[in-house]
Amino acid sequence: MSLQVHLIFLCCVALATVAQSLTGFAFGLILMGLIASLHMVPLTEVAVVISILTLGNAMATLGGPKPQLDRAVLMPVLISSLLGVSLGIWGLGALSGSQITWLRVLLGVLIVAASFMLVVQNKPRARLSQQPSFWLAGGLCGLLNGLFSSGGPPIVFHLYRQPLGYEIIRNTLVTVFAANAAARLGLVVAQGQMHMSTLLLSAEALPLVLLVSWLVRRYPPKLSPRTVRWIVFVLMALAGISLIWGSLPGLLAQTSA
Repeated sequence: MSLQVHLIFLCCVALATVAQSLTGFAFGLILMGLIASLHMVPLTEVAVVISILTLGNAMATLGGPKPQLDRAVLMPVLISSLLGVSLGIWGLGALSGSQITWLRVLLGVLIVAASFMLVVQNKPRARLSQQPSFWLAGGLCGLLNGLFSSGGPPIVFHLYRQPLGYEIIRNTLVTVFAANAAARLGLVVAQGQMHMSTLLLSAEALPLVLLVSWLVRRYPPKLSPRTVRWIVFVLMALAGISLIWGSLPGLLAQTSA
C-alpha cells in the first residue's frame, strides 16, 4: 500500500469512528462500505481489522468514569446476542448459497422499512418494552452478525424506540458489539486465520480510533435526540440498501441459470 492509500484508509477509519461514537453502531458498515468502494484492502482482511478496532472504540468510549448502563437492558441483549452469533456462524455453513442470497435481500428490505419506521414514529415508547423483546432483539442481532456481520439494525431499532437516555442506548450498543467482535476474533484465532498484515493494519489505525473516540467523548457535539434519530435512520437505510445491492449479482446469476 502506498502512503496515499494509507492516508485514505485512516480517513475512512476516522469517519467510521465518529459515527460509532455518536450512535453506538455503524463502524463496520461505514468502514467496510468505503473500503469496498475504493478497493484498497481485501475485504476478508478488513472484516478482522473491524473487529479489532471495534474493541478499541469500546475501550475509549466506555473508559474513564463509570459509563451509564442499565443492566436490566444490557444483560438479556448481551447474552442472547452471543448465543445468536454462534447460531449464525452455524447457519452460514448449513444454508445453501441461494438461500443466503435471498435471506440477505429480505433482511435488506426489512432494515430499510425499519429505518423509515424509526423516523415516522419519532417519539419513543411511553414505557420500557417487556424483557422478552430485549432477548429477541439481542438474539437477532447476534444471528445476523454471525451470518452477515450486519447485526446492528434489529437491536438499534429496538433500543432507539425505548424511553432510555441517549448515553445508555449508545453504551449498550457499544458493549454488545464489542462482545460480538471479541467472539468473532476468538473464532478467527482458533482457526489460524489471523495474519501479520491484519495485525499491522490494525496497529496503524488503533491509535486514531482511540484518539477520535476520546475526542468525541470529551467534546460531544450538541445534537438533539431528533438529529441523532435521523443519523441512525440514514445509517440503517444505508445498511439495508448495501445488503440488497450486494445480493443483486447473485440473484441475477440464479435467474439466468
